[in-house]
Amino acid sequence: MLIGPQNWLENLAVVRARIAAAALDCGRSVDSITLVAASKAQPLAAMAAVAQAGVTHFGESYVQEALAKIAAAGAQAGLASLPLTWHFIGQIQGNKTRPIAEHFAWVHGVDRLRLAQRLSAQRPYHAPPLNVCIQVNLGDEKSKAGVTATELPALAAAVAELPRLTLRGLMCLPPAEHGLSRQRHWFAELRHLFEALNARGARLDTLSMGMSADLEAAVLEGATLVRVGTALFGPRP
Repeated sequence: MLIGPQNWLENLAVVRARIAAAALDCGRSVDSITLVAASKAQPLAAMAAVAQAGVTHFGESYVQEALAKIAAAGAQAGLASLPLTWHFIGQIQGNKTRPIAEHFAWVHGVDRLRLAQRLSAQRPYHAPPLNVCIQVNLGDEKSKAGVTATELPALAAAVAELPRLTLRGLMCLPPAEHGLSRQRHWFAELRHLFEALNARGARLDTLSMGMSADLEAAVLEGATLVRVGTALFGPRP
């Protein structure tokens, strides 16, 4: 793993090549897959390096850290002029919904109607509707957030009705697996849930799935957003 200012761009080239190869393997356009740089705990210099190389989507997991980075990026030469899009990809705390609603364009981890209602009510009216994904707990893991497949249709229908949100799709953090076929199993399960909702009239266009260790499997199963941190920046400090 390459780490440091001179290496972030090399890491980015490797990640892009991995995404492109997986897209080619399944006959997809690489343009249908957006790389979200998971920049939690990473320095602004690392983010600036990949942003200036064309990465404009950044995922943050801690609200206070993210707000500081958003402000710093807006004031830094070389970043302020770039069309950066901020994704909140961490677990949402009820007392942090207002700053999330005010400062992010995407939220990936909605798993309760009450959280979605708060985000909708607190989204500024001068901003476009907040893009949200519902998190699904595929492996029924107690350590992870997310709704069950059984709970998903009702939550999706309710979230879709909220006026200041746009329900874009689904997100998952599947159980860790070491084989491509096992990784694909979980991502295929999320894709099937996505397709079932659309068959019932939903208008979803986003599958947020895949990280550094399993992005190929996610792309093969239809991921449109892949959230990559370690493979880009190295281990978190």
